[in-house]
Amino acid sequence: MAVTDRFAKRATLRRSVRLLSEFRFEQSDPARFYGALADDTAALVADLWQGAHGTAPSGQTVLDVGGGPGYFSDAFAAKGFHYIGVEPDPAEMHAGPAVEAKATYLRASGMALPIADGSVDVCLSSNVAEHVAQPWRLGAEMLRVTRPGGLVVLSYTVWLGPFGGHETGLWHYLGGARAARRYTRRHGHPPKNNYGSSLFAVSAADGLSWAASTGALVAAFPRYHPRWAWWMTAVPVFREFAVSNLVLVLRPPIGTSSNPRRT
Repeated sequence: MAVTDRFAKRATLRRSVRLLSEFRFEQSDPARFYGALADDTAALVADLWQGAHGTAPSGQTVLDVGGGPGYFSDAFAAKGFHYIGVEPDPAEMHAGPAVEAKATYLRASGMALPIADGSVDVCLSSNVAEHVAQPWRLGAEMLRVTRPGGLVVLSYTVWLGPFGGHETGLWHYLGGARAARRYTRRHGHPPKNNYGSSLFAVSAADGLSWAASTGALVAAFPRYHPRWAWWMTAVPVFREFAVSNLVLVLRPPIGTSSNPRRT
């Protein structure tokens, strides 16, 4: 059974519409938006784990790099995982339920995780790679800390997709810096996801190339698309505009080093 087989059954058009409808609440009602995203993400990772191992997760440790304000902790606990969040920004950590959560949280950078090699079962990064200047260094760190046979799930927003500019909207197609300046003029402050400092242009092609170079890639698919649209990932250029959010699933091979070269 392929690692994605179980999740593919849930990747329906109905799910896609439901998730996309929640995006409009990201700014106005973050608890609603991130709560729905957390439930879907935990279900996705649980499905991938069961697809890879044939059993439901039970006590496996998931390290969530860029875990933010803690909306994911309860969702992963409900799926049987032991959750550890990593967040470098204390303001972000205190923006939601993280400080009240029973889960463990570490203040650290995903670029240099204070975690031993091969010590977690699953390493997750949800919509973080586009916010760091060296996304594949982040990916290498995720692989390093994941045990052989475990799973790395790296999901990120593709720059040329419709959500690439985040809150600056489709203006990013005229250039990220221009879109940020326009947002600042209109709102009186720079966007939270500011191009060149907290938002970067990350392509689908670069992610696929990096993942293939590790020798650990087992699946790649659009996160919010129904299963019948996953073919888009395989079409160069078109995928940059159509995939929107790319999921890379890697599995460090058993019997090999989990300490890949950083790039």
